[in-house]
Amino acid sequence: MRFKERIQNVTRGGWIRAGIWSTLYVLFVVWVAWQDWASLGWLVLLPLVADAFSPTKIYSETGGNDWGSLAWLLLLPLILDAFTTKYINYSWWKKYKPEDANENENGKVKSNALLYTIFSWIDAIVFALVAVYFINLYVFQNYQIPSSSLEKTLRVGDFLFVSKMSYGARVPNTPLSMPLVQHTFPEILGGGKSYIDQPHWNYKRLKGWDSPKKGDIVVFNFPTGDTVCTKMQNPDYYTLCYYYGEKMVKQRKDVFGDIVVRPVDRRENYVKRCVGEPGDSLKIVDNVIFTMENGKWEMENSKEGRQLNYIVHTDGHLLGSSYLEKIGINKDDRQIIEPGIYHFPLTDAMADELGKNPHIIAMDIEPEEHGGAVYPLGHNDWTRDNYGPIYIPRRGESLMITEENYWLYKRIADAYEFKPMKIGEEYTFEMDYYWMMGDNRHNSADSRYWGFVPEDHIVGRPVFVWLSVEKDKEWFHGHIRWNRIGRGAER
Repeated sequence: MRFKERIQNVTRGGWIRAGIWSTLYVLFVVWVAWQDWASLGWLVLLPLVADAFSPTKIYSETGGNDWGSLAWLLLLPLILDAFTTKYINYSWWKKYKPEDANENENGKVKSNALLYTIFSWIDAIVFALVAVYFINLYVFQNYQIPSSSLEKTLRVGDFLFVSKMSYGARVPNTPLSMPLVQHTFPEILGGGKSYIDQPHWNYKRLKGWDSPKKGDIVVFNFPTGDTVCTKMQNPDYYTLCYYYGEKMVKQRKDVFGDIVVRPVDRRENYVKRCVGEPGDSLKIVDNVIFTMENGKWEMENSKEGRQLNYIVHTDGHLLGSSYLEKIGINKDDRQIIEPGIYHFPLTDAMADELGKNPHIIAMDIEPEEHGGAVYPLGHNDWTRDNYGPIYIPRRGESLMITEENYWLYKRIADAYEFKPMKIGEEYTFEMDYYWMMGDNRHNSADSRYWGFVPEDHIVGRPVFVWLSVEKDKEWFHGHIRWNRIGRGAER
């Protein structure tokens, strides 16, 4: 059938559906490409076509623009064809739907139940994956708590409903990726990257309801997860280079594995509490966080929820499992240094309760030297327990770079904003930054070890716990923590 005839045969409903879906698609593509309110270059087709077929078009994290993303408009004819001209038969397999024998004998298309069933499942799975992809990108996503850095606020085994809309959903840096897989396929599927590097879109975010505030629990992409040793991902690549030397890390693939570079949205997801906002000045004194408020240092208001490591001495008496569980000390947190000497992470309330035990003869907070080197590595004498003071940068603000603060902010310029920073000159920050820490202060890899969290790394805000499981217990003996289901994630 000729094109003119196909057009004439399109029903009114077909034109309406084609118009609706084409409009939505165009708006979406223009939105992800929108870089400059003053620019109307997207209205010109010639640059669009040039960008689409340019083999050298590469976008950096911050420089340039994303107008090449409008090349996706070249797919618009496929959407129109699906509802109007129908040159491409997307549902060819439906003609093999099983029919009764009499109909087959009368000359109708031979049925193929197996073929029809297979493609019915493929169609359903593809639709589900596409739906999940967009829901996870722009609405919400589920996360599981794998470590104890936020005990007792969030427990290991908690499953979280995380809202992407709270802080505004991000445009993905790597839009071509497999849904439900962060960066690497499972080994059973052969491993390897689960995303394609190109096209690469710049950082943009929808307007959210709010921005991260002090006290919020925030999900974000791991800032120093840009470079990863595949065989040793903890500690991070930069810490490994600090302790072992960059040359050894790169040469000893048998120990450290291959070194891979990941875009922002494909870095590991972390969850911590925001303790410092853009524009704040912050310091830690004897494990207590202080921020500058109206010219005065004010103590954190979440001190009650913090957890510190203690060295506990008994008179030789064995502390039983049921007793420790009653206090709230998890099985994984129970360490015996030697007979009569224990190592426990405790909140202030737990420490008070444990101190009432007549067999306890001494309880001391773990020495700060146990915490290892802190950010910026090798350039200060700070510790995890006594840190700063520091200033947390705010977008648009300028700061004089000195010999004292150069290494504190150097990574911002090198890894997040990709522009030079020099001692003796002012530096203007292009993004907001945050300071994130775990409530379990001595068992938390947080900003004290890898620095500031840029706004483009912010993923979303946990809303509530929809499932919580205790891995050390059986299904009918406390495996599911029913009292935590539906609980808010903040406290």
